[in-house]
Amino acid sequence: MVPQIRWSHSHSGGYVFHNPGHYDVQPAYKSDGWNTDPWTLVEDAQGRLLGRGSTDDKAPVISWLFVIEAHQKLGLDFPVNLKMCFEGMEESGSEGLDDIIHQEAKAYFKDVDCVCISDNYWLGTNKPCLTYGLRGVSYFHLKVTGPGKDLHSGVFGGTVHEPMTDLIHLMGKLVTPDGKILVPGIMDDVAPVTEAENSLYQGLDFTLNDIYGATESKTTIFDTEREVLMARWRFPSLSLHGVEGAFYNPGDKTVIPAKVIGKFSIRSVPNQEPEKITQLVKDHINAEFAKLNSKNTIDIACSHGGKCWVADVNHWNFVAAANAVQRVFNAKPDYTREGGSIPVTLTFQDALQKNVLLLPMGRSDDGAHSTNEKIDKFNFIEGIKLLSTYLHEVSAQS
Repeated sequence: MVPQIRWSHSHSGGYVFHNPGHYDVQPAYKSDGWNTDPWTLVEDAQGRLLGRGSTDDKAPVISWLFVIEAHQKLGLDFPVNLKMCFEGMEESGSEGLDDIIHQEAKAYFKDVDCVCISDNYWLGTNKPCLTYGLRGVSYFHLKVTGPGKDLHSGVFGGTVHEPMTDLIHLMGKLVTPDGKILVPGIMDDVAPVTEAENSLYQGLDFTLNDIYGATESKTTIFDTEREVLMARWRFPSLSLHGVEGAFYNPGDKTVIPAKVIGKFSIRSVPNQEPEKITQLVKDHINAEFAKLNSKNTIDIACSHGGKCWVADVNHWNFVAAANAVQRVFNAKPDYTREGGSIPVTLTFQDALQKNVLLLPMGRSDDGAHSTNEKIDKFNFIEGIKLLSTYLHEVSAQS
């Protein structure tokens, strides 16, 4: 069951519009490194609103409600017909949501003419943007099973095939230190860069200092802005995330784990299909494991896979958003893609066959999912103005 809040507004004219968002957040503990209680909203001296979920996705969700409230208090007609759907399981995979969207495509969502999602961030820290693309994601669990129980390395070290040794070897066969994916065939379906796409990378409000600030390091693989953005947005990547079942606490422990599970993901791009990615990964892992002549067993499974998403930036939905940015911020927006994944974006596009726009409110340095997550008060207030203006611009398009 997917917890939802569904709300609709009936207006005599204009477009029916749908805004999905989520009110659930990532876990957080002050001991993780937070400077303040993560569950208490705090405004600091720099005008930043600190707290878990402040930028992902509570501020955008509540901003839509403030837009409605402002129109009510000012006695203004609401400019469009509006339907909203807030979910409570986004951070745990939105289980069941895709099915509901397809089931309701000709019911609750039947009159929707466009979709706007505010669940991402500006490219930098100074200039608003409109986002027209997201990478897909396929998440994998690689399980290696050996002895029937954990063993003492002093007694059994050197006498058994150790699952951790096999796992580390296999994980090392997935990606190089400079980010090259080692799975054969994984790059075969990647769409080439077109001239039109290439032009969108010119003049973006982005410098290497932006990614240095976001990562709090100078550990980038590439040394030019264009290469960094290409690697983030439109080429696939493979990241290793962790090992379940292994000893990780402080101190020394000489155990040989009986079973370990390595976790990694692949971010996919246009023309790549999750099913093919999964098969390529399985074939590669099985081939590499066979070379070990190990008596352990392995199992490789994709826990979830979502396709990438790319939208038409010339659609009137994007035109309305660009006009709104110009009016509120007195600037033309950057057109960006995101390296992350919001699978429901593609679901709405496929199920409703309507244009989907990502209209971010927060900045690139907000630290979503991290310690000391924040949204700047300026972005929050101006973001409310932007969403309201956007709705009026959508109405004007009719």
